[in-house]
Amino acid sequence: MKIALTSLFVDDQRAALAFYTDVLGFIKGHDIPLGDDFWLTVRSPESPDSPELLLEPSSHPAVKPYRDALVEDGIPLAQFAVEDLGSEYARLTEKGVVFTQPPTDIGMAIMAVFDDTCGNLIQLVEMKQS
Repeated sequence: MKIALTSLFVDDQRAALAFYTDVLGFIKGHDIPLGDDFWLTVRSPESPDSPELLLEPSSHPAVKPYRDALVEDGIPLAQFAVEDLGSEYARLTEKGVVFTQPPTDIGMAIMAVFDDTCGNLIQLVEMKQS
């Protein structure tokens, strides 16, 4: 068994696609119309066989209170691994990404948290070499 797809609820699928591709650098996978919404995925260009991230509509009534509570408590909904957090932090800050937590050394890793502009907090993690 392996993870092939995971979901991330977004307020606006097209705006999310632009942010996740143009700003973060992911590549578009699927873009299939489903009524008023889309089966819209992105994946890492560094690992083409990696699991896809489904940019899922946040219209279900349970989504808003769930995400609002996570954001209010500063809890990221997803985590992405990076090789050099300092460089990613600088690159994303230059592109206007708002970080709610700057790079922070947590012992075995360095982490930072940003607002994805789509209703979620996302954590970046650089694992330290042991």
